[in-house]
Amino acid sequence: MANVQLDAIQLNLLGQVADLHEVPEGAYNIRSNGQGIARNTTANIDIVTKEDKPGIDIYIKPGTKKESVHIPVLMSQTGLKDLVYNDFYIGEDADVTIVAGCGIHNGGSKTSEHDGIHRFFLEKNARLKYVEKHYGTGDGNGENIMNPTTIIEMKEGSYMEMDSVQIKGVDSTDRITKAKLGKDATLIIREKIMTHGKQVAKTSFEVDLDGENSSANVMSRSVARGSSRQEFLSKINGNNACAGHSECDSIIMDSSNVTAIPELTANHIDASLIHEAAIGKIAGEQLIKLMTLGLTEAEAEAQIINGFLK
Repeated sequence: MANVQLDAIQLNLLGQVADLHEVPEGAYNIRSNGQGIARNTTANIDIVTKEDKPGIDIYIKPGTKKESVHIPVLMSQTGLKDLVYNDFYIGEDADVTIVAGCGIHNGGSKTSEHDGIHRFFLEKNARLKYVEKHYGTGDGNGENIMNPTTIIEMKEGSYMEMDSVQIKGVDSTDRITKAKLGKDATLIIREKIMTHGKQVAKTSFEVDLDGENSSANVMSRSVARGSSRQEFLSKINGNNACAGHSECDSIIMDSSNVTAIPELTANHIDASLIHEAAIGKIAGEQLIKLMTLGLTEAEAEAQIINGFLK
């Protein structure tokens, strides 16, 4: 399987969602059009196909350091609906990076859809950086739909960073993330989304700060253009002495619509919870300043958006 050959469309999707231009080194599992096409394991990272449903189990041994796992999903068959269940077991004191993501090229008139349900189990003092990108393209009239669900369970002293990016070309997405944190656990989530046309993007975060001195920082930045719609829902439940912060910052353009719904619940006297939300258009003085440097209005807008989502 390691000698798999990818076509031009697959390679482009792989580059967009995983920043790869060839089959990667280290541990990986590449799924294309509903089937696993390439896999590699290492001495510290094992990948096992589930027997009861589509998907894989990834086992990272305790103490594993500076290793990575790539698990991209590529779809180039119009009308395909793909569902996977992937479970990640991060051993005690491990420190690893996992790069996921889905790229769809839909060249037909049918709807293509990928739904991924990922569960993460971090043992004591484990550290994880998780990168997830979604990208759609195509020269047909078919829609690209992606619905990622992420479930996180963090034990004492564990740490996780999650970077979630929707690049472009996704017509509809319903993104759900739920997390439970134990004592001294830390979770940082950074989300970036751009929608245009008639695209719809919904995001729902729910974090339970169960352990003493646990903390979470959930940050979302988005740009809505055309007549697209976005909805951001954030729930943080402080169930112990803990710290929680939620932030939604959106640029609204054209005739788009953005809704931000914060919800904070303190169930402990020493729970410290904060939410910030800002929705607004690009400031006129920002455009004018860049246009005086010789940029057109469209170029100035693009520069501001790129900087905002960087």
